[in-house]
Amino acid sequence: MARLDSFLRLVVEQHASDLHFHAGVAPIIRHDGDLVSLNFRVLTESDARRFLLEILTPAQRERFEIEREIDFIYELEGVGRFRANIFNQTRGIGSVFRIVPNRLPTIEELQLPPVVKKFTQMQNGLVLVTGPTGSGKTTTLAALVHEINKTSSRHIITIEDPIEYVHTPIQSVITQRQVGKHVDTFAGALRSSLRESPDVVVAGEMRDLETIQVALQAAETGVLVVGTLHTNSASKAADRIIDVFSEESRDQIRGVVSVMLRGVLAQMLVKRASGEGRQAALEVMLQTVGISNLIRENKCYQIDAYLQTADPGSGMQSLDSCLFQYIRDGVVTLEEALRVANFPDVLKRMAAELPEDE
Repeated sequence: MARLDSFLRLVVEQHASDLHFHAGVAPIIRHDGDLVSLNFRVLTESDARRFLLEILTPAQRERFEIEREIDFIYELEGVGRFRANIFNQTRGIGSVFRIVPNRLPTIEELQLPPVVKKFTQMQNGLVLVTGPTGSGKTTTLAALVHEINKTSSRHIITIEDPIEYVHTPIQSVITQRQVGKHVDTFAGALRSSLRESPDVVVAGEMRDLETIQVALQAAETGVLVVGTLHTNSASKAADRIIDVFSEESRDQIRGVVSVMLRGVLAQMLVKRASGEGRQAALEVMLQTVGISNLIRENKCYQIDAYLQTADPGSGMQSLDSCLFQYIRDGVVTLEEALRVANFPDVLKRMAAELPEDE
């Protein structure tokens, strides 16, 4: 057994989410979003290097020495699977290991709003899951893929780095490809996927111009493309897609995005008031004539206000309206909600009007 395995076992036993193992500090776990130092000595560079390189294969070591960082999945039999990133930093080698649950999540278990199932029923276009690092985007993507797999007969192609959740075909055919192992780049995998008779393509990351360009092309050909972005709202997601293109082509791209962007699910993780775990706070945007017009007319900044006043029956909601419901129902505290709110002053005034017994 590798020496690092005992730390990973502790992460699982403590119901934590991450292990930070860096030269220059003691090992740290992340529990419900908080960092907690373990009762262990400060790791020297030689300590950390010895522990971490021991779990790498010869090929992975060679890649790490060349690229100075590496992403991979580490599987510890009887304990679990971990998404690992090993890198170099100012004090020496460092790493982060995140637990990947063995069981596929469902939309119901994640307590996502029922309207999210509409995303899985769409036949084409672009759907985005957004949020900062560590907000649960990968878990939400896995739940969407699982729902499609359970309810329809389609060819789903996932492009990931690395592959975290492993899907077994139920009603659909599933092809999972890993960047760096099965294909060189996200853009290259997206491009080749169009020759593989896809119905649904899931792009784990959409960060650069080429990847976004190919994703939009795929959506235009009649494929449902589901991707992630590191933005914290629907309006910023639309802006991010458009802003990667050159100034002279943006008017054309706004037209494409206004038609192809079927929906955005923006999420943040907040601590439960009970102290037991975290809950996703969600902003949901669906394509409407109004939303499409705002995108086309370069008025994405008005999407926030549009969602604030959206009819609850439409299924759309702003992040702050979701947080308000959580405060009202006692799911989160006001202080925690204000920490992530888009308009904290407005949310604070709304919360002040709640009856005291709520």
